[in-house]
Amino acid sequence: MPTSLTRSRRTLAVLLLAPVVAALALWAFAWPAARIAPRDLPLGIAGPTAAVERLQKDFAREEGAFALHRYPDAASARSAIENREVYGALVAAPQGVEVLTASAASPVVAQLLREAAATRAPAGTAPRVTDVVAAPPEDPRGSAFGASVLPLTLSGVAAGLLVTVLRLRGAIGVLVLAGASVLVGVVATALAHDWLGVLTGDWWAVASALALTVLAVAAGIAGLAALLGRAGPALGGLLMVLVGNPFSGATSAPHLLPEPVGFLGQLLPPGAGGTFLRSVAFFDGAGAGAAPLTLSLWAGLGLLAVMVVTKAADEETTPGETDALREPAPVGG
Repeated sequence: MPTSLTRSRRTLAVLLLAPVVAALALWAFAWPAARIAPRDLPLGIAGPTAAVERLQKDFAREEGAFALHRYPDAASARSAIENREVYGALVAAPQGVEVLTASAASPVVAQLLREAAATRAPAGTAPRVTDVVAAPPEDPRGSAFGASVLPLTLSGVAAGLLVTVLRLRGAIGVLVLAGASVLVGVVATALAHDWLGVLTGDWWAVASALALTVLAVAAGIAGLAALLGRAGPALGGLLMVLVGNPFSGATSAPHLLPEPVGFLGQLLPPGAGGTFLRSVAFFDGAGAGAAPLTLSLWAGLGLLAVMVVTKAADEETTPGETDALREPAPVGG
């Protein structure tokens, strides 16, 4: 009878949990994508004072959509784009408005700026568009870049789970996590940089960014497991995969996601890793912001937990195993 009751409870738990998980997954992945719109999106404007003021008044009508930055000329606006201070710029000129974009920063934002300029252009004219920092020809829409976040996250989760399941603690656990992350970074760079051509920039800088991202995820999983026991990997997996991946903004841009999704995503390794990788791969490291620090904190705190917290692992050892280790086996059977 107790066995039958237990089986019924487990069956009911599965039936109730399945739709809850489905609802959470749909909320996490579909809701941000369905609400993409500019939110304080950094945008530059340059040109003669009168023309710039007209542009400012025009964009001010879309309250909260754009954060406008004024520049004296087109060269200054270009420099700001290359340094990732803004996603693009509108340059007012006698012949019309020139649109400066950076599809490497976000193809979605680049398309949005082209459409915004086209709707504001005089009838019968089309704005001139210049892609200041273009996405790689092999990935013009950024699809491959956006798709790379989930495999990196899953690799980190797998490494953290393996270290936990195999009970690799202390210095050995730290070395395994670091070594696995470095190997993933090297292999991923060889595939994405050399074979697919979707990542450019310095080879070793890209590999380092990938390795640090994987290490932040892996150390986070293993660290939470060391601190919380069995609940740690479950919590870590939810944070990294169900929250961190869709909230990363890698397929669009953090400034296009509804708040506080865009902000929260950058506090987790998938979002910080995507921002860091984009800066290293396409902008020579410019505009990485706090992303390297965020990744380092996740990696450092996770590795510290793996190194220091051993009490929980010792308590999980069964009494029989402990006695077998402490008492010598009888000689001769």
